Amino acid sequence: MIEIKHKDTGLTLLAVNATTLVGANLSGSRLHAAQLANADLHDADLSNCDLREADLRGTNLAGANLKNALLNSAQVERADLMGADLAEARMIGANLTGARLAKSHLRYVQLTGANLTDADLRGADLSMADLRANFSNANLAGCDLRAADLTGANLTGANLSAANLTAANISCAKLARANLQDTIDSRGKKTILVSAQPKRARRWWRFWS
Repeated sequence: MIEIKHKDTGLTLLAVNATTLVGANLSGSRLHAAQLANADLHDADLSNCDLREADLRGTNLAGANLKNALLNSAQVERADLMGADLAEARMIGANLTGARLAKSHLRYVQLTGANLTDADLRGADLSMADLRANFSNANLAGCDLRAADLTGANLTGANLSAANLTAANISCAKLARANLQDTIDSRGKKTILVSAQPKRARRWWRFWS
């Protein structure tokens, strides 16, 4: 028997009649503020789960089904979500610093106000997602960002090489030091710009040299 407990009160939120959570069917479970740090949940079914404010730091969620899950304000730092299905999940204000999300499915995901600093999202499907979040130094190489909302997103130092931004909204986004090599821009055109650098003003004495 495995007991999943509340991270603050220690109260049991769910008792699972199993010896492992690998591949477990937890679909629709109410796990608000659950303590699941460093747990092994790879290939588990967590679709439609309430995981608001849950502690998922370092958790193995590779290949897990988190479709339509509620993860607002969850702690997901350094979690392994490679190949996970997070389509239509709500992750508003979640902390995904250093999380591994390569090849994951994030279509229509809501990440408003989330922190994805240093996250690995290579090859992820983020099409039509709400990405008004912090992606500083994140790896978004080869991502599908078509029609995504990146309004005001922080993409400072991010790797967007070969990403597809067709029809994406990138107004007011911060792109300083971002790698845009072979990126498909919002107009559907390929760019050869390697990095977006803020223009530096010339010193006054250089105008006369």
